[in-house]
Amino acid sequence: MAWGWFDLRGQPTQKWIGTQKGGHLQYLTIQGLSGAWLCMVFSAFCDLFPSVALVRRFKRALLMIALPLAFVISTIYWFLFLFFPALILRPEPYNDSEPTSSSAAPPLMLVPLKTDLALHATPFITLLFDFFVFECKFTKEQINKGAPAVVLVYGIWYASLVEYCATFNGSFPYPFLTYSPFEIRAVIYTTVAGLALGCLRVLNALHS
Repeated sequence: MAWGWFDLRGQPTQKWIGTQKGGHLQYLTIQGLSGAWLCMVFSAFCDLFPSVALVRRFKRALLMIALPLAFVISTIYWFLFLFFPALILRPEPYNDSEPTSSSAAPPLMLVPLKTDLALHATPFITLLFDFFVFECKFTKEQINKGAPAVVLVYGIWYASLVEYCATFNGSFPYPFLTYSPFEIRAVIYTTVAGLALGCLRVLNALHS
């Protein structure tokens, strides 16, 4: 995951991202990558110092955010990448105007497949393995009370962040948000938050 981040920094798109309000922070992919990477760091710390209960509790709380976030990122990204790439990949030269026809559409900016997998597949696979092999399932109270609160707060925070940044940038980090009016974006934010919560509950139910 760290390699994917550093390799991404060398891609042509990064120069443009650096000029945007919010930079990399407005991309859910980067937030999910960071959360998964931090989970692995704290997991290693817990293995080395198992008596430090505070760190393990913090890692569990972080996992409650990072695991469904990584699922949402992987699911949405690969679905759109395979079937509707123009909705998830920025066109070159960084023009958010909706294309009038496929023949007139500019080429899309792509990253190498190995980098793509490191960013959009490795976080979820790693967290999924960690959860089922090394972690206990979340308690009923954590799933019924803690998880909805976490998803709600995070969802409102991210939606507010990208809406705020878009007022300066003139576009959203992902084309499908740029093409959508506010009402549709609100539905997207709500649906994605519900998908994240549903994912966490299903995975927890499948945990022995």
